[in-house]
Amino acid sequence: MAEIIIETKNLIKDYHTGDITVRALNGINLDIHKGEFAAIMGASGSGKSTLMNILGCLDVPTSGDYFLDGVHVNKLSKNELADVRNLKIGFVFQGFNLLARTSALENVEMPLLYNRAVHYPNPAKLAKEALERVGLGDRLDHHPNQLSGGQQQRVAIARSLINNPSVILADEPTGNLDTRTSIEVLSIFQELNNQGITVLLITHEQDIAKYAQRNIVVRDGLIQKDYTVEDRYNAVEDLANFKTQTVEEP
Repeated sequence: MAEIIIETKNLIKDYHTGDITVRALNGINLDIHKGEFAAIMGASGSGKSTLMNILGCLDVPTSGDYFLDGVHVNKLSKNELADVRNLKIGFVFQGFNLLARTSALENVEMPLLYNRAVHYPNPAKLAKEALERVGLGDRLDHHPNQLSGGQQQRVAIARSLINNPSVILADEPTGNLDTRTSIEVLSIFQELNNQGITVLLITHEQDIAKYAQRNIVVRDGLIQKDYTVEDRYNAVEDLANFKTQTVEEP
């Protein structure tokens, strides 16, 4: 069995509004192993987003324990949490989160500028290699408004790879994309996962979750189901079929 990258023990998260306490997470126990491609699913209000925020070191639990790549995360200071986010997690968001007046190359370089632990003598070279890895080696100087939605998400994926993170955390990465472009993005995640990268996908769409190896369903702040995906979708095959169907249309 591969080593555990993400481990949570009885995670509880409460939110307080005046005298009212709302429990968003009610004891989450979860292990994600190195090299897995897992999808966390759940409807609005299930606790899925709260769990994502904690796993992404954007929030801390009320109680319980979270270990990321062996680091006891919820015992860290704010500055230490920021370092963990930058070094160990590659984020991909639904809205791309690219700087509008900055080239694709400069957007991808950005995390290296905030990495206080390592000095990179040639960050542009690393950014170029990351963009080539997602098929955008010919778009280095393009700004976001010169790129399609799928290309912008590819830039975001390249940015997530730049620090060689322990895990890529993708929050509804296909939410703003059409079907074909969604499959293209998922093909990149599957290819990166085939190369050994751990991918954790947050989605409310069952069809999207079937591209992962494992589905984890959250409801009422608890994990209700956790299972291996049968008849897993293959994005490369689906994309080829999609293109064939398009060509055949009158």
